[in-house]
Amino acid sequence: MILVAGIATEEPLARVIDSAEALGVDCAVFNQRDAGHYDLRVSLSDNHLRADLCLAGQWIDLTTVDGIYARLMPPDTFPDTHVNGTTVRLPAVQHQRRLFINTLFAQLIDMLPVRILNRPEAMGSNFSKPYQLAAIRAVGLGVPATLLTNQLAAVEAFEAEQGPLIFKSISSTRSIVKVLNDTYRPRLAHIAALPTQFQACLQGHNIRVHVVGDVLFAAYIDSTNVDYRYAGSDGGTTTMQPIDLPEYVEQQCFTLSKKLNLPLCGIDLFQTIDGTYCCFEVNPSPGYSYFQNEAGLPISDAIVRYLATGSAR
Repeated sequence: MILVAGIATEEPLARVIDSAEALGVDCAVFNQRDAGHYDLRVSLSDNHLRADLCLAGQWIDLTTVDGIYARLMPPDTFPDTHVNGTTVRLPAVQHQRRLFINTLFAQLIDMLPVRILNRPEAMGSNFSKPYQLAAIRAVGLGVPATLLTNQLAAVEAFEAEQGPLIFKSISSTRSIVKVLNDTYRPRLAHIAALPTQFQACLQGHNIRVHVVGDVLFAAYIDSTNVDYRYAGSDGGTTTMQPIDLPEYVEQQCFTLSKKLNLPLCGIDLFQTIDGTYCCFEVNPSPGYSYFQNEAGLPISDAIVRYLATGSAR
């Protein structure tokens, strides 16, 4: 049996649930929105962990499941807490129970002796882009010329040296990558209160890699926008197709996945016009379904196989 945990209607979870059914793999669902109705018994004695979860009357020993896919959301961001712009609040007792079960379950993910995609402790590497860049360099992948600063003069000197720049957040908070142009230049003084990451604006194309244990999927991305994720909202277009990477690049991606202890990850690569491969960052909880849908990559099947057997092949 495998267990998936998160918001069951969110597409990455829904696709794994569908794949488990198609592949004939027994799959239980920990739906965070329903956690207030679950029972969770945990004990730790003489370094022996016992954790039993009751879903709809069925008790599951969490220490014996084959694997868990955890794509957990903070309880205060659950989709069902907002309806038509109005916050819907559970009665206090129900809210506290749901919060408690969710919090305890999330902590268990770091401790359970089973396959996990991914453990929260390992996912913490995404909270610092500079830390990730160091790990990326360590496995031999290139990194664009990068400046982290809150000094206007440093940005100006960096731009004079590198040419056109892009900028983004240095934390795990999602930000839209933008080109530093005349629209944003007047706002540069604001970085005094918010250190920001600037990088050389490379010429070439994006490649998104998903590592699932011992299998890798790569998608070539053609977009009219620097940040292809938001091309549609800006009136642009993005298309994708599966590609094969050079073996040495694949091995670097597998090594990076292992180095960060992220058996499931989304790696943002870029191939420059001279054929050089660079890496921007690593997503520890990738919304892979977008790439699965657009490029026809069977990522959810690989996730199920990895959880059930230890191999995504």
